[in-house]
Amino acid sequence: MNLQPLLEKSARDHSHLCPRQILGARLGLAGMTALGFDSPPDKKRLLVITETDGCFADGLSAATNCTVGHRTLRVEDYGKTAATFVDVKTNRAFRVAPALDIRQKAYQYALDEPRHYFAQMQAYQTMPDDEMFTVREVRLVASVEAIVSRPGVRVDCDVCGEEIMNEREVKHDGLTLCRACAHGGYYQMTQQNLPAPYIFSVQSLSA
Repeated sequence: MNLQPLLEKSARDHSHLCPRQILGARLGLAGMTALGFDSPPDKKRLLVITETDGCFADGLSAATNCTVGHRTLRVEDYGKTAATFVDVKTNRAFRVAPALDIRQKAYQYALDEPRHYFAQMQAYQTMPDDEMFTVREVRLVASVEAIVSRPGVRVDCDVCGEEIMNEREVKHDGLTLCRACAHGGYYQMTQQNLPAPYIFSVQSLSA
């Protein structure tokens, strides 16, 4: 695939172009190549699991056509500019990550550019894949079916009462719980806003 239209797409969606978008687009192309795809496959056949968000993920999306909205791009935020590419038809998966010395190598491809940021922007567009990335076949810990789940399945949490979609509920002592109620979430309710059933159930779970 021609890289330039992908970079233009990513820059348009992100309002600027930066090295991580270029890295994401190149890595997206490398991941598809590892699976034998010359271009993004149809019908949600490709699942991409990115290990960070932001500019890098925008570049990935531009190259693969995978998006969070279509449930074909998932974020497992490890803070790494790496991604795993899964052919949901065959279950083959490849993890692609930047070479550990990618920045040092980049400067050799932009000898006339002393500014590191712009040297990376220039080099990441021309460096060979085998100097930019490591590509390793991997096996997913969970099945594709468990990761993607079934859309349209809904249950209510027995503690907070909120709806849970896509089979993300947790079963505990006969209760159906959302993950926040079962394990604690990224937020805490203030005490005065806690409904009585919530307080009772949380105390029971921790007993």
